[in-house]
Amino acid sequence: MKDEINIDVGLKIRNLRKSKNLSIANLSEYTGLSAGLISQIERNKVVPSIKVMWKIAKELNVNIGYFFEEENAEDVIVRKNNRKRIQTNDSTKTYELLMPDLVNKNLELLLITLNGETKRNKGLVSHEGEECGYIIKGKMKLIFDTKEYILEEGDSFYFKSNVSHVYENYDKDKECILICAMTPPSF
Repeated sequence: MKDEINIDVGLKIRNLRKSKNLSIANLSEYTGLSAGLISQIERNKVVPSIKVMWKIAKELNVNIGYFFEEENAEDVIVRKNNRKRIQTNDSTKTYELLMPDLVNKNLELLLITLNGETKRNKGLVSHEGEECGYIIKGKMKLIFDTKEYILEEGDSFYFKSNVSHVYENYDKDKECILICAMTPPSF
C-alpha cells in the first residue's frame, strides 16, 4: 500500500546509540531514563512520550524529527528541493546537506552559502578531522590559524580541522557559495 508508513523508531534509536558506542546503561545515565524503558523502546514494546523522545534525541545529538522520517532503501539521491538545512545560531551562513543523512557516515558534504553579513563573530573554530572545499560563486576569506587567504570562484582548499579556522564572505554585496566536505561529520 502506497500510503503505508515505514518508521521503526526503536531500531533508529538502537542503531544511532550503537553508532555512538553507547550502551543502554550509558544512554540511561545521560538521559535520566531507566535502562528498562530504553530497552523496551528499542524493541518497540513501548511507545515513548514526546518528552522521552526529546531526552533521547538530545543525548544522541539529533533533532526529534529524525526518528519519524520514513526509511527508504533507495535514498541515495538528494534532489535540490529536498536538501536538509542545518540550523545554527549564525544566520549569516546557510548549510545544506548534500547527502540523505549523517547516520553511520564518515563524511559530511555540505553546500554552504555565506551572505554579505558573514564575518568572524565568534572567533576561530577547530575540531578533529579534515576539510576541503570548492568555491562555486563569489569570494571568500579563509582565516586559517594566523593566515588569511582570499579564494575566488574555482579555487579550492584542504586542511586538517584541528587548526583554528573560519570562513567569511569577502564581498559584502554578494553571497559566496561553496561545497565543503568534512570528515568526520561535525553536524
